[in-house]
Amino acid sequence: MPVKKYRPMTPGTRTRVGLDYSVLTADTPEKSLTSAMKRTGGRNNAGKMTVRQRGGGHKRRYREIDFKRDKDGIPATVKSIEYDPNRTAFIALLFYADGEKRYIIAPNGIKVGDQLMSGEGAPPDTGNTLFLKEVPLGSMIHAIELAPGRGAAMARSAGTYGQLMGREGRYASVKLPSGEVRRVLLTCRATIGTTSNPDHSQQVLGKAGRKRWLGRRPRVRGVAMNPVDHPMGGGEGRASGGHPRSRKGLMAKGKKTRNNKKSSTKLIISKRKKRNRK
Repeated sequence: MPVKKYRPMTPGTRTRVGLDYSVLTADTPEKSLTSAMKRTGGRNNAGKMTVRQRGGGHKRRYREIDFKRDKDGIPATVKSIEYDPNRTAFIALLFYADGEKRYIIAPNGIKVGDQLMSGEGAPPDTGNTLFLKEVPLGSMIHAIELAPGRGAAMARSAGTYGQLMGREGRYASVKLPSGEVRRVLLTCRATIGTTSNPDHSQQVLGKAGRKRWLGRRPRVRGVAMNPVDHPMGGGEGRASGGHPRSRKGLMAKGKKTRNNKKSSTKLIISKRKKRNRK
């Protein structure tokens, strides 16, 4: 899906880069699959702000997504491709042969009218959900389970995918979007293909107001604060602030924070790739 630039009619459209939503086929969601969302504004049950830079934004309704894809052997027809304000990827509305309707994360390339299947024996086509023991080696997959029957947990955002690298014993080796290679049980499910909206990262909002519409409030740099407010605050003039760290004093930008005593550490074959830092 291509991106589009806007004529510089206003300061907000001068640098804006938006998405071409021509792939979407419906404007309103399926009412039976939506529910109300309570907004917290970053506050807990006592009214205290526990998450900063949250609040405002447009009112939303939650779309109930089928992450389990457990209707095995029942064909489903893609009825529409829709926008979901609660996630970066698009969603697809499925009409099953038994009359049930469900939303799924839309794989890239599916169209209205396509037939999808899930479960044992389903063909390895885009949008079909299979057990990892049946997925062809080297395939691009998304919506990957971490535990059997618990539902998709990995590679769910826009344009992401994993790759099935191999199988050994009870486990399959899956390369995740971060570059990490991890062992996953063969009885876990995954969907063939990549997620939709791969150009999501190319967007440029163009103005601060669009960020406010998304429910994000301004973020103040730590070096611009006073020492009482942030470890990197204070100093004469424009001081750099010392070693980069969070508001609570935790080291940032490079320090390893993963707990090596986690039980899942033994399932990681190789760690995620390191980004080049200047």
